[in-house]
Amino acid sequence: MTQAWGQQATTWYKGNTHTHSYWSDGDDFPEMIMDWYKSRGYDFIALSDHNILANKEFWKKIPAHPFRQRGFREYLTKYGESWVNYRTDSTGEISVRLKTLEEYRPLFEEKGKFLIIQAEEITDQFEGKPIHLNAVNVQELIPPQGGRSVTDVMQNNLDAVYRQRDQTGQPMLPHLNHPNFGWAVKVEDMYPLRGERFFEVYNGHPHVHNYGDSTTLGMEELWDRLLIKYLEDGKPLLYGLATDDSHNYLEYKVGLSNPGRGWIMVRAAALTPEALIEAMERGDFYATTGVLLKDVRFRRKKLDVRVAPIPGVDYTIQFWGAGPARTRVLLKEVKGTWASYRLRPQDLYVRAKIISTKLQENPFEQGDLETAWTQPVVAP
Repeated sequence: MTQAWGQQATTWYKGNTHTHSYWSDGDDFPEMIMDWYKSRGYDFIALSDHNILANKEFWKKIPAHPFRQRGFREYLTKYGESWVNYRTDSTGEISVRLKTLEEYRPLFEEKGKFLIIQAEEITDQFEGKPIHLNAVNVQELIPPQGGRSVTDVMQNNLDAVYRQRDQTGQPMLPHLNHPNFGWAVKVEDMYPLRGERFFEVYNGHPHVHNYGDSTTLGMEELWDRLLIKYLEDGKPLLYGLATDDSHNYLEYKVGLSNPGRGWIMVRAAALTPEALIEAMERGDFYATTGVLLKDVRFRRKKLDVRVAPIPGVDYTIQFWGAGPARTRVLLKEVKGTWASYRLRPQDLYVRAKIISTKLQENPFEQGDLETAWTQPVVAP
């Protein structure tokens, strides 16, 4: 986060950086997915399938499940025989040639209005523990790097993204995905990391354990523990994203991995990968599951948060940080749509969490309230 925002003309852009399709284990075609997001007001999407880029010939067999067959018929009806390449074998099984990114991109992209960013979910493991990291704006496929420990695997994959970034000169953003998926990544595994700047504080997949359990930290406490450790070690701030991790587009309910549950709002000078990543690297974005902000600024050691309210909905603004004891603490709480917090000399950092009284539609977990998280800031 910059110490003073608003230095140049900027716009808030809505986007999701973790999305799956038939190119890996999603259940719909990229065109249908892009249409879903674009028609619902998203400005950018990163399609991030597992260990693959949509840049080659790939035929997908359509499962016999009624939802999948219905999805194929809807795809064929929407885009027509001249666009959809498919074949039917002697058993009646249908296979479809998936369109590459360069083929379907022109159908959706509009300068300044909608952007598709190439991405990959680098899908690795250590002793059966799933370790996943998204590479946003990746230029060439990055194979899983492996390693001798959970930490080593994460570090090797982070390094591979930064190495490609340096070699190509293109901005790339790696973010660690769902640490609690498979209970794989502990806070202690992340302490030694170098170059870890982004992680998912919220992920809409039903199996990622956002809130932890009696023995494992939830994502927010993990975030604060890491911030304290990283800042004490002289490392940069760690920023939190909300993502869909969407896989299921044909049926919507709690327990499936549906789109629309979590996204980021990035304040950038332009709708380009370069401008979006530059803004995110300075922390000029927030994560949300529905709460929208009118403004968030940090100037003269004061974090100022203003909500874009929905009529009939109430809001609580919390400021979290670490004081002299270097443990996470709720520094201040305000009921309303505007609040601020001025960093004191003993404060290590501060970040805001905004909780509404509005139930989230089709939530990660029943009863979830629409929430937003601003990025942490430190005194200059």
